[in-house]
Amino acid sequence: MLVWMLRQVMAQKGVWTGAALARLLKEKAGYRLSAPSISALLTGQPKQMKAETLDALCTALDCTPNDLWVFTPDGNVAQGG
Repeated sequence: MLVWMLRQVMAQKGVWTGAALARLLKEKAGYRLSAPSISALLTGQPKQMKAETLDALCTALDCTPNDLWVFTPDGNVAQGG
């Protein structure tokens, strides 16, 4: 299972609000996300994400996709055969 770690990464970088994240995205990555889009990223795990959004988040927060998504094996998932 993938676990979305955006809030934790933001906290490690001293970024505490969606507005601060929006500023970083604009300043460091030249990328704009609407307030509702940022809110959605902060309140839940995204079901899908554009590669350019992931790239902008990584640029703005000086991190990698591996920092934003953590894989944890889920014992309840049946393996195919």
